[in-house]
Amino acid sequence: MTTSTRPAGHVDTPPERNPGELNLRELLRWGWRQLTSMRTALILLLLLALAAIPGSIIPQRDVDALKTSRWQEAHPDLTPVYEKLGLFSVFDSAWFSAIYILLMVSLVGCIIPRSFVYWRAMRAAPPKAPRNLTRLPDQATYRTEEGSDDIHARAVRVLKKRGYRVVTGDDGAVSAERGYLREAGNLLFHLSVVVVLVGFAVGSLFGYKGGVILVVGNGFANNLTQYDDFVPGSLFSADDMEPFSFDIDKFDVEWLEDGPAQGQARAFTSHLTYRETPDSEDKEYDLKVNHPLAIGDTEVFLIGHGYAPVVTVRDGNGDVAYSGPTVFLPQNQNFLSFGVVKAPDARPGQIGLEGLFYPTFINIDGEPVNVMGDDRNPTLSMSLYTGDLGMDDGSAQSVYVLDKSNAEQVMKADGTPYRMDLQPGQTAQLPDGLGTVTFEEVVPWNKVQISRTPGKFVALGGVVLALVGLLGSLFIRPRRIWVRARRDDEGTLVEVAALDRSGGGDVSGALAEVVADLRESSSPSDQEEKT
Repeated sequence: MTTSTRPAGHVDTPPERNPGELNLRELLRWGWRQLTSMRTALILLLLLALAAIPGSIIPQRDVDALKTSRWQEAHPDLTPVYEKLGLFSVFDSAWFSAIYILLMVSLVGCIIPRSFVYWRAMRAAPPKAPRNLTRLPDQATYRTEEGSDDIHARAVRVLKKRGYRVVTGDDGAVSAERGYLREAGNLLFHLSVVVVLVGFAVGSLFGYKGGVILVVGNGFANNLTQYDDFVPGSLFSADDMEPFSFDIDKFDVEWLEDGPAQGQARAFTSHLTYRETPDSEDKEYDLKVNHPLAIGDTEVFLIGHGYAPVVTVRDGNGDVAYSGPTVFLPQNQNFLSFGVVKAPDARPGQIGLEGLFYPTFINIDGEPVNVMGDDRNPTLSMSLYTGDLGMDDGSAQSVYVLDKSNAEQVMKADGTPYRMDLQPGQTAQLPDGLGTVTFEEVVPWNKVQISRTPGKFVALGGVVLALVGLLGSLFIRPRRIWVRARRDDEGTLVEVAALDRSGGGDVSGALAEVVADLRESSSPSDQEEKT
């Protein structure tokens, strides 16, 4: 058995802390105050802007997978580093999401307390009249034979008629204020930031965005298997997708014929036939840039177009190894386009074609040149590859990239690369009995973006509220006016003072009008002393 050696009545005291040492609760409170400070919000906003720069410079996988793969091929040393940092999908990376979430928390933590401050200021009564009104920069005094109570009563009526909130002090002095909607504008502006954030959050969680390239004459049904690229929200459900479908019947382009932008497209229209449900009637719509087709909560945008040469490849046995329109991707504003054709079933060897499509081809000093985007002299110029195209293992492969790692480029007898230049209707006989390639015709294609953003009207409403609140806080000027009447041996001295709370405002006019209204029924002997 052990006995305590502490004296009777001893009370344990907590150990002393070093200066500046915080316990867990105090540390969390300090961290929250730092996070929700306006300075931290501004720093996070700057970090978010800086973090978005790589997303606009480095090709993004969910925006242009082909451009991303080409960049990776051209920069093999940087690609692994960028992959680890998530720079090929910046806006989906963990570090970008962390900045965004911290910014949201910081803004909400800043805005909510300040909103209560604005709310209390908006409902606050006008302050009592200062003891000496004549010390204010905008003031006026006059004498009258009326009693002080009559002056105060008239002041209440005059100021209420002018839209002031009026209170009477213990000494009878009248305090009035108007322009409370300025505080309401501040409150509305701050709350609208939260509304905008909520709108964007709803759209990113429950919405989706996808793209597809369609050759004119083909159709599309809104299901996941039809998309070339698809970016869903975190809480997206395929059951929420609108069951519409559409066909591209015709595509019209207007070209600039002269001027510095000659040969470039001026306007384009895609003529659609669409159905909102599989059983609904056909409807027509002219799809244009910035004029999307709205079907329920989903919008269909026209965001690009190009050409798809129709190519037929026959192998050495005379069998059709490939036939159909092949999408070529534009490389510049004149629609000089790049593309590949793959015929893995060709015999005796697989056939791969890679090259350029010239919508309006001319030859200048032996050099091929494309002079405009309209297909007035379409020409297909392609190199030939044979061997293993990397398609036998069943692995996914981009239709815009030709795997040449195990294939050989076919050469001429003089050692130069074999190249075929074809126009519609022409056929090239391939060397070594590989077969033939026929350029049948050229058809246009459209790049269509389909998106569903359920929170867009919430975000739009937040932006409108922000503008309304900002206009209110800029143009509404809060003003205060005090009126005090005191009786002495010479009569009644009336003191009136005005104050502009927004700074830089001129209240002399309002002061003069109030004084004039107060003296309207005064006796002719009233004398103004000072203004």
